[in-house]
Amino acid sequence: MVGLAQRAGQLVTGTDFVLAAIADHRARLVLLGSDASANLTKKINDKGSYYDVPVASPLSVAELSAAIGHQRSVVAVADAGFAQALSKLLT
Repeated sequence: MVGLAQRAGQLVTGTDFVLAAIADHRARLVLLGSDASANLTKKINDKGSYYDVPVASPLSVAELSAAIGHQRSVVAVADAGFAQALSKLLT
């Protein structure tokens, strides 16, 4: 599903871009690698909490990277439909 969102152009990758997407209210769901660094985890969780954007950590960094084809610790889903579908899969 994450790969599908990427092909649709609805995935924001990279820490700085994800933080900007959260602050700009473009991010609907943030996926954070479960083994991401403590500093990154705190930064993303704090920003997500402040802007009321859900942050989930269902995958490791390696699994998340394999799903999108790039080495990334955090990605944001910009489309509400993809975010809702991913949220349902995560629960």
